[in-house]
Amino acid sequence: MSRTVVSLFDHSGRFTAPWATAGYTCYCVDTQHPPGETWQGNVCLVGGDMRSFVPPAGQVAFVAAFPPCTDLSNAGAHLFKVKGLRRLAAALDLVGAAVDFCERVGAPYFIENPRGQLRHYWREPDYQFDPCEYAGWLPAEVQDQEAYTKRTCLWTGHGFQMPEKRPVFPVLGSMVDKVPGSKNRANLRSLTPRGFSAAVFHTHHSDL
Repeated sequence: MSRTVVSLFDHSGRFTAPWATAGYTCYCVDTQHPPGETWQGNVCLVGGDMRSFVPPAGQVAFVAAFPPCTDLSNAGAHLFKVKGLRRLAAALDLVGAAVDFCERVGAPYFIENPRGQLRHYWREPDYQFDPCEYAGWLPAEVQDQEAYTKRTCLWTGHGFQMPEKRPVFPVLGSMVDKVPGSKNRANLRSLTPRGFSAAVFHTHHSDL
């Protein structure tokens, strides 16, 4: 049984947290990590461009990818003409690199992005969800932290199974435009919901 998980464009490490707790070796690849490899227990923070990352030898259990959405999301559509073609092309290239990586590794995978340009330049997503639909996977005392909507799309492959929903009422409403402006805004907006991370882990870990 493979005990390795790879998460691309992953600065926070939220997605790999349940896998790491279960003893998997997890690689979180992101340009914001310190250059090279920084080990924190069984989690390796890989600092660098994922296009140069060589996965560890042997079978990989799961791959997740969170390509930057700044130049792809509908939320920034009013700025597309100002940003120009090169930024769109660069964003699409990163998605393409993630697809190539996932297909080459051969493990169950998803590629995450909000509603945006990928449906035009690639294809429609396989699944869509809001964080509140998976908040019920969290302990009862913290479920309200993810009781919000923020439509998220997934492109999947190699046997990925969409987890069972455990919804809570979205008392926090929509979080699309509620993240305050700061130099860390992009990271905060892209944080992976802990409930969804837990649901994916339990669905695929049980299969393994």
